[in-house]
Amino acid sequence: MRAEGPLLRGLFVCGLLGALAAGAASAESVEQRLRTRLEHLPRPLEIVVHGEPIRASQALPEFYERVVYRPLWVAEAGPLPRAGELVEAIRSAARDGVAPGDYHLGAIEEILARLPSAPDAGALTDLELLLTDAFLVAAAHLVSGRVDPVTFDPEWIAVRREADLVALLERAVTTSSPAAELAQLLPEQPGYFALRDALETYRSLAAAGGWPSVVEGPKLEPGARDSRVVALRRRLEVTDDGIEAESEEPLYDAALEAAVKRFQERHGLAPDGVVGPRTLAALNAPASERVTQIELNLERWRWLPQDLGRRYVVVNIAGFELESVEQGSVSSTHRVAVGRSYRRTPVFSDAIRYLVLNPFWEVPTKLAVQDKLPEIRKDPAYLERQGFVVLQGWGESQRRVDPATLYWTALGRGNFPYRLRQDPGPLNALGRVKFMFPNRFNVYLHDTPGREVFASFERDVSSGCIRVERPLELAEWLLAGAERWDRAAIDRAVATGRETVVPLAEPVPVHLLYWTAWVDADGTVQFRRDIYGRDALLATALAGRY
Repeated sequence: MRAEGPLLRGLFVCGLLGALAAGAASAESVEQRLRTRLEHLPRPLEIVVHGEPIRASQALPEFYERVVYRPLWVAEAGPLPRAGELVEAIRSAARDGVAPGDYHLGAIEEILARLPSAPDAGALTDLELLLTDAFLVAAAHLVSGRVDPVTFDPEWIAVRREADLVALLERAVTTSSPAAELAQLLPEQPGYFALRDALETYRSLAAAGGWPSVVEGPKLEPGARDSRVVALRRRLEVTDDGIEAESEEPLYDAALEAAVKRFQERHGLAPDGVVGPRTLAALNAPASERVTQIELNLERWRWLPQDLGRRYVVVNIAGFELESVEQGSVSSTHRVAVGRSYRRTPVFSDAIRYLVLNPFWEVPTKLAVQDKLPEIRKDPAYLERQGFVVLQGWGESQRRVDPATLYWTALGRGNFPYRLRQDPGPLNALGRVKFMFPNRFNVYLHDTPGREVFASFERDVSSGCIRVERPLELAEWLLAGAERWDRAAIDRAVATGRETVVPLAEPVPVHLLYWTAWVDADGTVQFRRDIYGRDALLATALAGRY
């Protein structure tokens, strides 16, 4: 938890003391108890209050030290109005997918229930500390998430937002309110608030018992007569997939087929209208499971920078989709293929700085050994047929090696002093263009000669880089406004077959993300399979987050 800048200037101290002057005399015993409990403890603080550990272990004691241990939320006669405002804000935090219990709500409510009959300085001191800690911890969670993903997933780098938490606390108890200060920490993107609304809807469905299940059996196809059709119709009506469940007719008719296809599309399944094993599993996923899925993705929103960029590219790895976005509106949508489960595409934000038309492909050594070497051993003509050359060394010392002179069976992991490079052309694995944002994972966006991959609905087939459908259209969007680089110029450069590097006049942010639940532009709630098990990782991290 970070609190930057001067903790409190003299002006703030004077203003706060003046604001609390009316209760100064009566709050003295609480003030003394605060001093006694906090003054001589080591930093970071280790203290338990009313059975609850104080988690803002650095910011909380430093704050009270600066205000000379003057209470913020209580007076000798009882809680101040702002204490009730904070309690309501903590209760309301549930709509953002966080647990109010993480902010001492149970202990706070227990103390508040006792105070009217027996207000004493000890209970008021406990309440004071718990409220301050609740505000600081809730603020930290809303601004940058409850956990840092890099602590449990090394392939996930978050550009987490930051805030001066002490300044927030200052405003919350003087010129603003606790609720207002916490609300302004939320992500400003419309997608966050749309997903938050979806959480409310699915929580209501879960509270009402969810939806009816469809029993297992043979595939349900259009035209079929089956008693399970009635349950299927009722199931789809609950989630508003475009069907009314009034009919008890067990016929799988055209209206039900359309509803099934809509359901399949928003769950990333082939929209064939056939209820097979995968569609049935998605239909029968409990409402509580969907609630958790939405909560996990709201957490991921809090890991993003506040400003995604005026123009930016966003890739949803789990959704196999790329969007180019300008001024908040989607300019184009492209299918993508991402890494296999054992070569997962990482999550991070960067900026596309240049394009390469007709790129050479320098095969990473790991892929050369694991993927290409077995092919070469089976077929000595593989390299020539696929347009590869064998190189050794770099720069002036680089030399071309005749593959026929190498004893390929003797080479392997730890013993591969060569480079495999594929020339530009129709067989090149990178296709006609690659989009470069140099990063430590060595991943990028690129074309592919195997465009049939985009006909599949799940496309986790690559070695970590991202293959893009209609890549020249994306190149045209990135180069919009650049002199000499309209679509015709791009096509002419590609037609030469020569490698051409095209810098962008202004780098364009690119965000590789992992959404398994989101709301699309027309308000449809979308769910996707957790292809890499990252939902499970996050759920485990949150369960043991402290």
